[in-house]
Amino acid sequence: MANPYAGEAVLVLDGRRHVLKLTLGALAEMEAQLGEDTLVALIERFEDGRFATRDVLALILAGLRGGGWQGSADDLARAEIAGGPVAAAQVAAKLLTRAFTVPGDDGAV
Repeated sequence: MANPYAGEAVLVLDGRRHVLKLTLGALAEMEAQLGEDTLVALIERFEDGRFATRDVLALILAGLRGGGWQGSADDLARAEIAGGPVAAAQVAAKLLTRAFTVPGDDGAV
């Protein structure tokens, strides 16, 4: 089970359960991958429902890496995500929420 107070979320890839977490190192790697985009811009895109598939994949990859996963972006691109793209987007949004809010402040966690 993921610990929301630690910013964790769960995703099932290829039938295996993974705990995701946005660590500072994983966030820095994600920023570099997204190029000119900032974390604030990414959060705003999710809040406004204007996020792209690359945003979802970048967040999922950062969360997986923060959780200790050793796979690559190519591995993630080929993986079967339980629940499909909708579940992936929900987990990505949950990761952002949990990384940048204090649990219990707004009920979102």
